[in-house]
Amino acid sequence: MSSIRKAYKTILKDPFPEELVLEIQGQRLRFSKRQWTLPAEDGTPRTEGLRYGDNPDQPAALYRWDAGDLTVGGNTLAPGGALVTGLSEAHFIQFGKHPGKTNLTDLDAGIRILTPLYASPAAVIIKHNNPCGVACADTIQQAYENAYFADRIAAMGGCIVLNRTLDVGCARAIADQYAEVVAAPEYEEGAVEILRARENLRIIRLPELGDLESRGQDLQLQVSSTSDGGLVLQMSQVSMVRSVQDFVLAQHLHKGTTHRIDRAPTAAELEDLYMAWHICANVTSNAIVMVRDRVTTAIGTGEQDRVGAVRLAIEKAFTKRADQLAFEGHKMSIFELEQAVAKGKIEASVLSDLHRQVREEKGGLAGSVMASDGFFPFRDAVDTACALGVTAFAEPGGAMRDHEVIGACNEHRAALVFTNQRVFRH
Repeated sequence: MSSIRKAYKTILKDPFPEELVLEIQGQRLRFSKRQWTLPAEDGTPRTEGLRYGDNPDQPAALYRWDAGDLTVGGNTLAPGGALVTGLSEAHFIQFGKHPGKTNLTDLDAGIRILTPLYASPAAVIIKHNNPCGVACADTIQQAYENAYFADRIAAMGGCIVLNRTLDVGCARAIADQYAEVVAAPEYEEGAVEILRARENLRIIRLPELGDLESRGQDLQLQVSSTSDGGLVLQMSQVSMVRSVQDFVLAQHLHKGTTHRIDRAPTAAELEDLYMAWHICANVTSNAIVMVRDRVTTAIGTGEQDRVGAVRLAIEKAFTKRADQLAFEGHKMSIFELEQAVAKGKIEASVLSDLHRQVREEKGGLAGSVMASDGFFPFRDAVDTACALGVTAFAEPGGAMRDHEVIGACNEHRAALVFTNQRVFRH
């Protein structure tokens, strides 16, 4: 085994203390390091914290806020209600590989996305703190399968988070794929036995996932560091969009003329816009999220320009739709199909017909709605999206050229709502 492969499997001993105390204006907040006692390879109990941080050569520790209230800016924050930092041995039905930082931060990202989607069975698959696919459906199995096929390529090795009891059918669907983590509020009888076939899978029972409505959007203190060792403190963001009624039909007063959107979103578009907006708030900026029928159809992540995020989302949508068709028709990925054609194992016409279908379907985007975490500085993003059949948009508003964006939507008969809140995430 190479040294790097061995490092992936090694638990890196961390040098961090058992307790931390953070003092802010004389207020002392106490944190305890999270560790789990597991049997080692020889069967003896072994107590360890995180396996490692972002990478195998980075020691890391996870801390839970245990005591000490914080009053700042007129708000009082208190410990309690721990989810990821509250995980104990009892929550892990199967530890699989020992959990590392990214496994648990991905779980945390999934919880953030599912919190406003509590009303329906919902599933999210997370990789590197960003969603691969998100879906709401009438059953948890359908939600998972829709989320998985929303981006089957990216979903490999992801963290699956569900907000309803994981049933046997859903367990079979998950066991057919490779995942690192699955978390659900409860497991139907027989489901865990199916999942255990994946011996490295971390199986987590977290009852709070079934009651995310009660958690609301409590303020949290967020702490990050700079490269010179300094700290940045900020308060967590509380969404101004608690329901579809909080969307505002777009209008902009420009040079004495009020420009208004001609068409309001339909009820179905509003439902999809609500979902897209809350997913977008948890995607690395600049972020674009497209949704149709309560399933993500495209996600553009981390671009420096807004229209670039739109184009990235579209490019990914075309690729994942081609992959869907390749899997449905040939039980292989689009890349495997391309290789098979290149080697003469499959007729070239099969691939060309597939890509023709993807183009005709506009990458599966027709009828989608789109959310943007920041305003559209120009109309180019709207024109680009509408060319692929996007029908409605949600964005903060507030740009100097809002009137041009409204005009573009009116030209395309698209709906546009403002949220009056930017939701960048870095």
